[in-house]
Amino acid sequence: MNRRFPLASENSLSIDDININDSDDQLYHQFLRGDVSSYDQLMIRYGDSVTFYINGYTNNLRDGEDLMIEAFARIMIKKPFVQKGAFKAYLYKTARNLALRFCEKRKGVTVFGLDELNRELSDSILSDQGTGDGEKEAILHMCLERIDPELKEALWLVYCDELTYAQAAEVMHVSVKRIDHLLSRGKEHMRRELRKEGISNAYK
Repeated sequence: MNRRFPLASENSLSIDDININDSDDQLYHQFLRGDVSSYDQLMIRYGDSVTFYINGYTNNLRDGEDLMIEAFARIMIKKPFVQKGAFKAYLYKTARNLALRFCEKRKGVTVFGLDELNRELSDSILSDQGTGDGEKEAILHMCLERIDPELKEALWLVYCDELTYAQAAEVMHVSVKRIDHLLSRGKEHMRRELRKEGISNAYK
């Protein structure tokens, strides 16, 4: 996906303009020193993934993108100290907090889970098996609907957005031990549900 976001600098950048050799730390520190285009690169790097993650709460991609932009804007204005290797987790945590407040204000519901996210999680599981059969995808979607939203969110952050256990723990405001527990439970619940539907080799 080659999207363009409302960036801080006057130049219009796309994902093709990102220097993949620059770490998040390098880009954020360059931004703190006055290089606004470095922050634009961070926005391009994580804009889509944060939007889809927030969409798990808002159930609306337009609202998800608005909140993603607000999360970036808040960090850009406040210029907080971010520990080495922690920018991604800080961004996701900021976005999640905004999404929770948004949902509480709009509908009073803060459950994580959506068909679009189920498809992404299903693709992640299926890619590990080397399969992409439509029937199996439908089964995976159905099984994901049966598991607890908190388990689904932990699975999403680690398996789809590739956060570390420590990063996912920071985002969800829980301990690393809790994340490990959620992932273990989530995978076990998925195995159990998938076995009921004839799929026995997931998460191996």
